Amino acid sequence: MISTPMFLANIGPIGLVLIAVVVLVLFGRGKISNLMGEVGKGISSFKKGVSEGKAELETAAADEAVDVTPVKDKDEA
Repeated sequence: MISTPMFLANIGPIGLVLIAVVVLVLFGRGKISNLMGEVGKGISSFKKGVSEGKAELETAAADEAVDVTPVKDKDEA
């Protein structure tokens, strides 16, 4: 079980709003919006990579070697 540090356990909604205001004052609205834009681009890029990897695995599975040996030759082996 993961224990939460005591100073984090007592942060309520008012504390979260206070932290958000401090971050906004320190970094400004422009930097935060740029950061969120970059996070969004990273998430969409990750999703695109996952879907491309999934498609690649599906095509690799479909392209696996297929046994084309005639049935009469299989019985002899």
